[in-house]
Amino acid sequence: MKQLSETWFIEGNIDFESKKYTLLAYLRRIDQAFNKHQLYPQLSDLIFHYNNLQKFRKNKAILQSQFPKKLSSIQLEKLRLIYEEMIGDSELIMQIEDIVHYAMQTMKGTVTAGADFYDFVENSLAISPVGILPPHVDEGFFFLCDGQSNVIRVYDYQLSIISRPDDQYRALRSQFVNEWARNFVNTYESIKLELLKEWTSFALPAVYCIETDLTYPVEATLLPVAKRSLVRHLAAEA
Repeated sequence: MKQLSETWFIEGNIDFESKKYTLLAYLRRIDQAFNKHQLYPQLSDLIFHYNNLQKFRKNKAILQSQFPKKLSSIQLEKLRLIYEEMIGDSELIMQIEDIVHYAMQTMKGTVTAGADFYDFVENSLAISPVGILPPHVDEGFFFLCDGQSNVIRVYDYQLSIISRPDDQYRALRSQFVNEWARNFVNTYESIKLELLKEWTSFALPAVYCIETDLTYPVEATLLPVAKRSLVRHLAAEA
């Protein structure tokens, strides 16, 4: 998918009709992905751009005091704006404000649709432990099973806390391990025993099963939503 740059709304020829066309073409690609039941990376990219516009508007006081300027880059973590000199033009400022306002209003519907789609997928997931859980569940395995798949996909995971100057958040890293045929022989408990034999570094790993009746794309939808849901599940258990 062709990406928008971080500062697409203020780059190059700052013309309302041109930016409108750029935005609508981008949103059309997002809608096409959603129609194919593909959430990622489209949803996270869309939310990034929407939040970016919000942050830009929140710094309007800086814009008003700094213009005539041209935004050249954004350091999002600290919300620090870096400007290059440009000939002052009040019409240009109004044009930028019109573009930002239009973009936010137009993006809102697609953001809502994506969020609703995400909630629908997340609400379809059922997370349950496989066997006894250890005291610490920051690392282990999870099984992912969709509605009509004949396989059980197994991933290892590691939960960590990432600190930033203004926030902390939990991140879950995972890696595909293997897949087992889904039948009466390969039960969740038997797969767990096989993992214990092979992965001797885990004395007693946490193992979870994540099931859904949906048959959406795994890499683009089910897996990323499952990982985020597992993060919240682990946080609630901590």
